Amino acid sequence: MHVTTKDGIRLHVEEAGEGTPILFVHEFGGNHMSWEPQMRFFARRHRCITYAARGYAPSDIPSDMEQYSQALAADDAVAVLDGLGIGKAHIVGLSMGGFATVHFGLRTPERALSLTVAGAGYGCEKEFEEYFRGVSREVADNFERQGAKEFSKIYALGASRVQFQNKDPRGWKEFADRLATHSDLGAAMTMRGVQARRPSFWDLEEGLKSMNVPTLIMVGDEDDHCLQPGIFLKKTIPASGLCVFPKTGHTLNLEEPAAFNAQLAEFIAQVEAGRWLPRDPRAIPGQIMRTN
Repeated sequence: MHVTTKDGIRLHVEEAGEGTPILFVHEFGGNHMSWEPQMRFFARRHRCITYAARGYAPSDIPSDMEQYSQALAADDAVAVLDGLGIGKAHIVGLSMGGFATVHFGLRTPERALSLTVAGAGYGCEKEFEEYFRGVSREVADNFERQGAKEFSKIYALGASRVQFQNKDPRGWKEFADRLATHSDLGAAMTMRGVQARRPSFWDLEEGLKSMNVPTLIMVGDEDDHCLQPGIFLKKTIPASGLCVFPKTGHTLNLEEPAAFNAQLAEFIAQVEAGRWLPRDPRAIPGQIMRTN
């Protein structure tokens, strides 16, 4: 099925199962099918929804870069819920989808039962911010010049992707083959309009401090440029927890599906039981040992 955003973009949506809704928001290198291990697992007891972001077939692929932005990416997730008549849902995002999930919580916290932010952080570290913006534009140029079919062979072997290839060659090949089918235009516009222009988490600090939505942050310990942003989110968002997967790269939900599903299921269970709470004020970050 499709839903239509406020600016007229048709988004392809798929769903399965019944129960409390979970909305899955995909990464740049994936698409709606990247969530298949989670759709199959969580549909046993939840209404699971996933969608193709704008710029990803079979959703619309606008040719105007101004129709791509971080704010629009977050609002598209709300549009999916609106189109399905869902008031509130657990929002789960990976990488680009993780950024959309953070902004969902900042812009429309009343629509989120919880937030799961996985593998998010590229471009956030201030010392790498300008480098990231430049390399994002270079990646966009490569998708246009070479096309996804050719450039995917390079992109799929990034420093935080090879862990997936080493552990699960068949799963990684599915990921790489899917990346090769991306729209050249959509990939380029998404890189320029969303990735290269999104704000750092550090620029959002005040808003994050007052965002009281229960939040789970997940990151692989070999996903180097997401580690420090993940720790920053943990220190800043009041009701947040951080899970670090050992010997793991960027594509968390596919690289370690059993661990990802188990951690997410436990988080959602605690949220729904009302037991995922803000940090105890007695847990003072600056205190090493109590002496009086």
